[in-house]
Amino acid sequence: MLRIKNLQVFYGMIHALRSVSLHVRDKEIVALIGANGAGKTTLLSAVSGLTRSASGEVMFYGKDITNERPDRIVREGIAHVPEGRHVFKPLTVEDNLLLGSYNRYSLRRRALIRQEIEEIFSLFPVLADRRKQLAGTLSGGEQQMLAIGRALLSAPRALLLDEPSMGLAPMIVKEIFERISKLRKEHGMTILLVEQNARGALSIADRGYVLETGKVVLKGTSEELLSNRDVQRAYLGREDLTEG
Repeated sequence: MLRIKNLQVFYGMIHALRSVSLHVRDKEIVALIGANGAGKTTLLSAVSGLTRSASGEVMFYGKDITNERPDRIVREGIAHVPEGRHVFKPLTVEDNLLLGSYNRYSLRRRALIRQEIEEIFSLFPVLADRRKQLAGTLSGGEQQMLAIGRALLSAPRALLLDEPSMGLAPMIVKEIFERISKLRKEHGMTILLVEQNARGALSIADRGYVLETGKVVLKGTSEELLSNRDVQRAYLGREDLTEG
């Protein structure tokens, strides 16, 4: 459904993405792992139209969306949850969710969208208890749930998640990953997941890619990457290394 081919991105003289190619199948979770500065966020931004690519192509369900306007890409069915969450802090939880439906809101759809907001509250029960609370007063984990919920209100076919575990306590990270897995298992969501928490990402993903200095250097199933000694050394910690 999502196919990226030979994508090149520059920031001035900096070559941020170097002929990156990857694909995400329908209803699949694909993890993109790598160190800081590897180009992971740039890749998501290029897909969602926030960053222009110099060459290459981004295809979504057979349609070329390369360098399309971000609002049009949302209407095509791609929602991007950026690093750092970026919720609207002066607004309530409920109003943040409502803004997620801006591309499809109408008086005729008002009842349907209200129903979908209640479904988000079912997915993230803690938000239901805080629906009238200002988003800026939520914890980091609650803001991450809100950012994901807001993205889902655009009715996407694919979700781009950028570092959803960043800055969160281990128990909250576990809960976030469980919710991401649930989105695929119970709702059929297709997800491209960028994470420095390689173990967590690969534990819920079907496949993964390793990005280094703007290039894909490894790819494979989650099991293959988890057992790869180079991945273990670089991203999973010494406890994963075995003798031999």
